[in-house]
Amino acid sequence: MREKLFSKQALYKLFDWIIRMFGYAVILYVTSLIFKQTLYIDNAFYGVWCLVAAVIIYLLNKTIKPLLVWLTIPITGITLGLFYPFINLIILKIVNIILGPHFHIYGIWFAVCASILISALNVLMDTLVFEKLNGKGKNNG
Repeated sequence: MREKLFSKQALYKLFDWIIRMFGYAVILYVTSLIFKQTLYIDNAFYGVWCLVAAVIIYLLNKTIKPLLVWLTIPITGITLGLFYPFINLIILKIVNIILGPHFHIYGIWFAVCASILISALNVLMDTLVFEKLNGKGKNNG
């Protein structure tokens, strides 16, 4: 018998990741519409740049963000958690540097508000969409 290249579980994880990236791209698009003066994503191939930014943000959240959270524990503790949105802003600024002219974050305070909105929409998407898709909803468990 021929061995399968991908197991069903691996395909489900890949499909879940692809849906998440498209969801995060939509969140970035909505946020850029709400904060037009703060968050700019290039109009040429708009969806592509949102998707690229979403993948970069995902990768930075998995690699650099845990280090940033660990390094800023004292400041986050002193401010009772109010510094945490600035960590998300730092991630967005790194994406700004990576994508150059296709992605810009302007200012500080509205950018913090945009990062809070992005985080809130991510949590909302995770609870309303992915917990239901993965069978972790209230009815199942």
